[in-house]
Amino acid sequence: MLSRVDPNRKVPQAICICPTRELAQQNKSVLMRMGKFTGITCACAIPPAQKDYVPISRMAPVTDQVVIGTSGTLMKWIGNKKLSTRDIKILVFDEADHMLAEEGFKTDSNRMMKDLRKRPVGCQVLLFSATFNDKVKEFVTSVIKDGNQIFVKKEDLTLEKVKQYKVRVPDEAAKIEVIRDKIFEFGQKVGQVIIFVRTKISTKNVHNALTKEDYVCSSIQGSLDQSEREKVIQEFKDGYTKVLISTDVLARGFDQAQVNLVINYDMPIKFNTRDEPDYEVYLHRIGRAGRFGRKGAVFNLLCGGTDDVVMTKIESYFQHTVPEVPNWKSEDNFETALKDAGLLG
Repeated sequence: MLSRVDPNRKVPQAICICPTRELAQQNKSVLMRMGKFTGITCACAIPPAQKDYVPISRMAPVTDQVVIGTSGTLMKWIGNKKLSTRDIKILVFDEADHMLAEEGFKTDSNRMMKDLRKRPVGCQVLLFSATFNDKVKEFVTSVIKDGNQIFVKKEDLTLEKVKQYKVRVPDEAAKIEVIRDKIFEFGQKVGQVIIFVRTKISTKNVHNALTKEDYVCSSIQGSLDQSEREKVIQEFKDGYTKVLISTDVLARGFDQAQVNLVINYDMPIKFNTRDEPDYEVYLHRIGRAGRFGRKGAVFNLLCGGTDDVVMTKIESYFQHTVPEVPNWKSEDNFETALKDAGLLG
């Protein structure tokens, strides 16, 4: 985007669409650092926090060359003539599989692409993601008939630097015990930890169980107010908290170099299914550990037959056998696992 934009023209020339406000803010931060000496400016199109709310009618038209944001807010700005697409040269979809698989996102994305194709200026469309399912590939092929498509083979995405483990436990209480007394015993010596859960209720329950034991941790889920979400993210990025409990709102694209451990408290399941894994989400989750070529470890906590079925399907899909940490009550076994992952000397 930086290479395509003319810094002398104070009009929007590039749009990047992201699935979450956190990813939009992160991408803006990276773009501003990379373009520090270019004179290029960037607007972030995300839903405003309640305290910062200004009616769109009172908003000044966007003059920044690059606009990064979520699809809903971008469409509102365009629809209210606050964001002109007349001079857009490049349209980028980050986490494109998610953007094009969800109906709401897909509708907005289609509308935006149709609008840009009417323009006299040729617009380049780029779609990025670590994962693309067949349905999305078909969509991309139908929309970008003359484009270049580069896909990495599924088996090349196993993230070899991230060591995965499965831990069988008898019940939910044992999951907390494993996290608290086994993994945290060593885990916080090797970096920050993200614990992924499935629902906001689980977020609250795990947070309460750990803080009751005097562990300093924070939690984030989709229904939090934006200012609260930003505060939680910033505290974690600044290292004030070592443990972050999150729903899948942070599964994609969230970069924090100090995260060496990921714990799947709940396994990722496709919506409205009982035991069908969400393979893309699993891959994105474990990709939060060991960023930028660093080593990392992932512990999958399995409780009952359904979790076993899900884990077996994941192993089969990625053609990768995940070793088991034997005897969840043994502290030594977790120490060995972390040493094997290269996180302990």
